Order: sequence, then C-alpha cells, then structure tokens
Amino acid sequence: MPLEIVRNDITKMKVDVIVNAANAALKMGGGVCGAIFRAAGASELQDACDQIGSCKVGEAVLTDGFKLDAKYIIHTPGPIWQGGTKQEAALLKASYLNSLELANKHQCESIAFPLISTGIYGYPKEEALQMAISTISSFLINHDMFVYLVVFDKKAFGLSSKLFTTIHQYIDEHYVEEVESAIRSMSEERFAMHNIVYNKQDVYEKATESLINLLNHLEESFSERMLRFIDEKGMTDVETYKRANVDRRLFSKIRNGVDYTPTKKTALAFAIALQLNLEETDELLSTAGYTLSHSSKFDVIIEFFIQQANYNIHEINEALFAFDQTLLGA
Repeated sequence: MPLEIVRNDITKMKVDVIVNAANAALKMGGGVCGAIFRAAGASELQDACDQIGSCKVGEAVLTDGFKLDAKYIIHTPGPIWQGGTKQEAALLKASYLNSLELANKHQCESIAFPLISTGIYGYPKEEALQMAISTISSFLINHDMFVYLVVFDKKAFGLSSKLFTTIHQYIDEHYVEEVESAIRSMSEERFAMHNIVYNKQDVYEKATESLINLLNHLEESFSERMLRFIDEKGMTDVETYKRANVDRRLFSKIRNGVDYTPTKKTALAFAIALQLNLEETDELLSTAGYTLSHSSKFDVIIEFFIQQANYNIHEINEALFAFDQTLLGA
C-alpha cells in the first residue's frame, strides 16, 4: 500500500531511502539518529555529513546509505517543541515534504520515516502523527511512491486516547468472541447432520441442478460492481485508488480482470474510498465472497468508522494499527 504504518527498526527497512531525524549540525546524536549512524557505519556517515556541513530545520539533505539496506539516507532536522508558538507545525510539515521531494528527485520508489521530532525534541505524538500522515497523503495524491511510517513500539505511537477509548467501547459492545461464534457454528453443523438426505442419487441430481442454475445466474463480479459504484459516486479511477491507499498497478489488475478476487482488506479499502454505507459495503464485499462479522475485531473497527461516516483511510489505519489489526489497502 502507498502509505503504511509499520512497527520495526528503521535501520532494517528494505527501502530506497530512510529518513534520519537529524540535528542541524548533522552530527551523530542519540535515539533514532544515533541508531542510523551506528547501522550505516558511524565514521563513514559522519564524514559524508561533515562534507555537507549543516542543514536548517525543516530542510533536507541526502547521503549514501553505506552499510544500510537503503541506498540513501535523507537527513532532516525537525523542530524542537516550544509550545506550538514558534512555527513548529510549519517546520515539521516542511521536514516531511522536503524529504519526500528530495526522494522523488533521486527517483526513489520507497521511503521510510520515523515520527520526526517526537523523541527528545518533545513534539506531541498525536499532533506529530497527524502532521506526518496529512503531509504524506497529500504528496501521494500527485506522486507514486511507497511510504512507511516506522514506529519502534506503541509508546511512540500517537493515536488519540479519546478515539482509542471510543473504539474500545464500541468493540466491547459489538464484538462477539470467536469462541461463541465457533460454538454456534458447531451447533448448526450438528443440526444439519440430523437433516441429511440419505438418497445419494437424489442429492447428486439436486446438487447438479442447483449448480447449473447458479452458473446461469452469476451476479456481478467484484470488479464490475466496484466500477459501477465509481460511476454512481461520480469519482475518477485515480481518485478512487488514491483514497483506497492502493497501488495503481493493483487497481489496473482489478479493473481489467473481471474475475479478479481481492483480499478482504483491499475490498474494504475500496468501500472506504467510495464512502459506502454499511449496506453498500456488504453488497460490494459479497461480490468477493466476504462479509462483515461481529466475530472479527477488524470488521467491528471498520463498521465503527462507517457508522461515524469517517472515511479517512489513514485515520482508520491508525486505529487498526493501535489495535494490532491488518491495515487497509494493498
């Protein structure tokens, strides 16, 4: 997917370029900066940074990745939090945007960011996360690039505590434990066993007749129904796959492959992109053989956002990440 939140060590990301939350002097520091220097080779990287000299807050410079899997390192000094009165938001946005533009200039197809300025620089995590996602998602509207926001652990993640609590309450009210679902399923199976038709020939004839009938009355495929929804909602193809956090190449595969069956997370990503209500979402999912279930926390969280008419896929993915669920997109 074009924008993805991942829990990982940024120095181990296999991307074209990783971003270092640097200091203006481009010296080896602590935290993420220190980890990147050590993994790349501290002396080689410091020599490269010394040749550049310095970098202003909000700007970005590039060096080789040296011993990293990444080809390049982009160094950008984020702002120090001073209560929000010293243009911190504008400077943080500039750090992300200048890094993205520099990566694009060097024809990078993938880039990994830390949450800039949220360590010793003290930028509030929730606000920093929102700035990162809004800046990156705006950039991706006009550019094709895979962007990763790398979070080392949940303590570094900035989902609103109020939103987390609200979603948690919704899950508590609507989530049916999988054990209960399994018991219910077993009971249904036992009931079915008592109603088996023992005339095998009759069963075969009825099954064959039913299959022929079904094949003669196939409903729309996922691709066909999705394209019809796009027309009904007055959206363009580009607008749809960008909102769905889906790569252009995958969208093309779905569009041109009538029989293509996407994963459930991809199907739901398109439902969110098209701003479908619950009934429409179930309709689209059914064409791919899926349904929303209260025995899945993933499904309940998606249902929560649809009920709230919140179709911002990146906010939904923030919540899914916070609850250790698969993210939407592909």
